[in-house]
Amino acid sequence: MESKNIGRRKIVSVIGNHSIEKDGIRYKIAYALGKALIDNGYRVQTGGYRGVMQAVMAGAHASEHYREGDTIALLPCFDTEAANEYADVVIPTGLDVMRNALVANAYAVIGIGGGAGTLCEYAFAWTFNRLIIAFENTGGWSEKLANTRIAEDADRYPDNPDDKVYGVSTVEDAIKILNENIGRYTSRHTPIKA
Repeated sequence: MESKNIGRRKIVSVIGNHSIEKDGIRYKIAYALGKALIDNGYRVQTGGYRGVMQAVMAGAHASEHYREGDTIALLPCFDTEAANEYADVVIPTGLDVMRNALVANAYAVIGIGGGAGTLCEYAFAWTFNRLIIAFENTGGWSEKLANTRIAEDADRYPDNPDDKVYGVSTVEDAIKILNENIGRYTSRHTPIKA
């Protein structure tokens, strides 16, 4: 029996602030980004709580291309009820802050603002050789890390001298960079050697 290669839709993690204002720039960008990601054939993954995580998943649900299963929540706790109402697939990892490594190991990571947890996810994403995009107009660690290399001495992609945290200020720019570069970021993390 032949199997058909139906192709997997790539998962993009969106990271950022746990608490945001509903009419603020972070909410508006996250909501529009969630919709645009689904419109462009991606799935959305977050830490599953409120703030940026909830806004991006609400936007994903607003896409006319949305399908059940397009939003994935990787919770740090064991309580599935802690996920926001837009999370389709809820994975209660029970790993507390260590679940940030799972969030960061998507095909790409996009940051909107963010505090210490977001910084941790950026560091994991860099170590895992992921494509990273940061909104440079949303404050927090995204603004600080946009257009930088997290580790100057890391030669993650020798054939890509432009490798960095790609800074953007619009959802359209984020989607453009994502679509143009996601195929270039295919290396997977290998175990640390002593």
